[in-house]
Amino acid sequence: MKFVLIDNIKELVSGEQITAVKSVSLAEEYLGDHFPAFPVLPGVLLLEGLIESATWLVREKQDFANSMVLLESVKNVKYKSFAAPGMQIEYTVTAQTIDENTSSFKGAGICGDEPIVEAKLTLKHFNLATENPKLAHIDGKITEAMKERFKLLYN
Repeated sequence: MKFVLIDNIKELVSGEQITAVKSVSLAEEYLGDHFPAFPVLPGVLLLEGLIESATWLVREKQDFANSMVLLESVKNVKYKSFAAPGMQIEYTVTAQTIDENTSSFKGAGICGDEPIVEAKLTLKHFNLATENPKLAHIDGKITEAMKERFKLLYN
């Protein structure tokens, strides 16, 4: 992924809930086009912040057992306001289920007291080697990279 939409994990209750933060900066390249006279974080990236938060909840709960944690579906997305440079988004994602290969969540993002986005998410998780054993080394590299990133986000 080109963009990382989580700057810090404030709180994590294993398998239950995560609170993560994203500070919106004018230096982010996508804001130059969205929109030049009124820069705001694109809605799809607001949603991505929720998705990334949920993936960290899965990875931590499963002790990084799967290299791939991907969005399977999203429902009931509600965009409530804008997130402009200088604002900080706090994402709170609550697990409904975290099973071996799928998980479901409810999440919301706020700036201060103002709701920004909310959605219901379903993720799928797996290893590449499940379908092709020759890819086990890639699973290992991805897992190690995610463990290192997690250390940076949550200390």
